Amino acid sequence: MSVKLSKNQGVSLSKEAPNLKRVLIGLGWDPVKSAFSSKMDIDASIICIDDNNRKESVVYYGKLKHSSGAIIHQGDNLTGDGDGDDEQIEINLDKIPNNIQKLSIIINIYSAYGRKQDFSKVKNCFVHADDMDSHKELVRYDVDGNFKGSTGIFVADIYRYNGEWKFKAIGEGVKVADIKEMVAIKCR
Repeated sequence: MSVKLSKNQGVSLSKEAPNLKRVLIGLGWDPVKSAFSSKMDIDASIICIDDNNRKESVVYYGKLKHSSGAIIHQGDNLTGDGDGDDEQIEINLDKIPNNIQKLSIIINIYSAYGRKQDFSKVKNCFVHADDMDSHKELVRYDVDGNFKGSTGIFVADIYRYNGEWKFKAIGEGVKVADIKEMVAIKCR
């Protein structure tokens, strides 16, 4: 049975699945439909952060694979239409380079300022982490909060702690123009 998290709660992935090697991160959302809304393109990304809290790299729609092969983004969904996951990212925990201590899972609205869009126009936002070998959902976080004015959300972190991989729900909205600004906030 999946662990359901609330904002700022965490769980040990290593304890939930002791032999965990490969994790599928699924993210989903639904744009609120209105007569005046234009297409909303939300992008999921992972910021790889080293042990000095600096950006090692970013896996996103423009760079779908980490240089180690440990993280693979399954591609960009331009509309958010349909049920289930809108974007998925595979992580092979055994291949994550030792200098990477944290994987920050983020979403942001592409061209949000130009389109005058923010996350108050999005509903049913969620993230889940599945064991890819057993096909078992380990953890789920239904992203909650007031995101009016927010064009990006720090969704969750997967990080190393005392030899274990942990998952923490973050749910922090920010007003940013793009992924670069989110990296600058996360990696100070």
